[in-house]
This record gives sequence, C-alpha cells and structure tokens, in this order.
Amino acid sequence: MDTLLLKIRACTLCQAHLPLPAKPILQASSQARILIAGQAPGIKTHHKGIPFDDASGERLRNWLNVTREQFYDPALFAIVPMGFCFPGSIEKNGKKQGDKAPRPECAATWHRQLLALMPQIELVVILGQYAIDYHLTAHRMDTAALDTQTKISPDATPNTQAKAKAKSITVTEATAQWQQYWPKFMVLPHPSPRNNLWLKQHPEFERDMLPRLRQRIATLLEVSHPPSN
Repeated sequence: MDTLLLKIRACTLCQAHLPLPAKPILQASSQARILIAGQAPGIKTHHKGIPFDDASGERLRNWLNVTREQFYDPALFAIVPMGFCFPGSIEKNGKKQGDKAPRPECAATWHRQLLALMPQIELVVILGQYAIDYHLTAHRMDTAALDTQTKISPDATPNTQAKAKAKSITVTEATAQWQQYWPKFMVLPHPSPRNNLWLKQHPEFERDMLPRLRQRIATLLEVSHPPSN
C-alpha cells in the first residue's frame, strides 16, 4: 500500500488537462473499514492538501458522528475520490458554475489496484454521481460479472459503458432506495451548503438514514479500535 500511495501521489498522467500542477489527494490504508468515495478535490482542498477540511467536511463528520481525529485516521477511514486532482472550474459568461468532472485517468489507472489493497472495507459512503456510477451501478447490474475496472471506466468496452450508463441512478433515487444497497453502501447528498434545499425537501434523509449510518459506523469503529478494559 505504501508503495502504491507513493506512485499515486507522484502521478502526473492528466497534467495537460489540469489548470494547476497535479496534486493527487487521498487517504488510504489496508486497515480501513470505511471508504468515503467522493468526486474530486475542490480548489480549497488543492491548496490545503487535506480532503474535506472545510464547512462541507464539518457537516459530513457531523452526519457520520465522528471526530476530526477519527475521520483523518487512515486506519479507520479511506478517502478515495473518483479524481485525485482538482479538475478545474466550469465557467460561463465569466462566472464559475462549479467544478469540472473528475478526470477519468484516476479510475482507469489506480482505483482497481487501490481497492484491491483494502480488503477490510465493509461500508462505502458514496458522494456524487460519478462515485455512484463507479461503485454502485455494477453492484446493481451484476457484481459477479463486473469487476471494479469495468464500472463506467474509460477503458471499458462501449457495450459495457452503454449498459452502465443506461442503469445509472441519481442521488435522489439512490437515497430513496438506500435499503437495497445497505449495509455495504450508502449514498449521501454532497454535504455542501448548496444542497440545503435538497435536505429540506427530503427530511427522511436525516430522520431515517443518518441514525442507521451512524450506528453502523460506530460499530465498525469499535471493531477497528475496541475499547480497552
């Protein structure tokens, strides 16, 4: 794992497509039991070098009911976005309209190797459409027939890509159907303040989903770090 992480953090495969110098940001270890699968680092994360070190991160940790120390302990949590580098911003009429999609090189080159070295993962917390498409779509189709490399990755066959795209589901659909994927997966809306309206429109998220998520995380953390007698 240490060797692979060194290679990933030195990766410059998509430098020509990035607005800033490549700076892969992730957290992983072979001991982690919980995987946070997001989109890609934002501009603030790029400069800080720490994932979720902002208001969205505070909300996410509150949702998970974990401390900052627990969240940034790689033996407990792996944080593996679909793209490891800031992909740049979408601009229209001179105004920023959010970030670009994660670069596909990361999933195609690194994700399969990385996930193979994390056999202890028991819960995948999914944030965003690209993470849904990668982690959840193949699970819904046929996990016995599709491995992690063929889940809407750029090197998948056109037929596989078409099938996966056809069966892709939205964040709202995935949260409405969360019990179908439980206890291995749970899709969350991005914890950004931009989703305050969505949270207001879907009170069942905080009422029904979060208590179950917090309970499962507490159980997994206790298994990872059992209390001393």
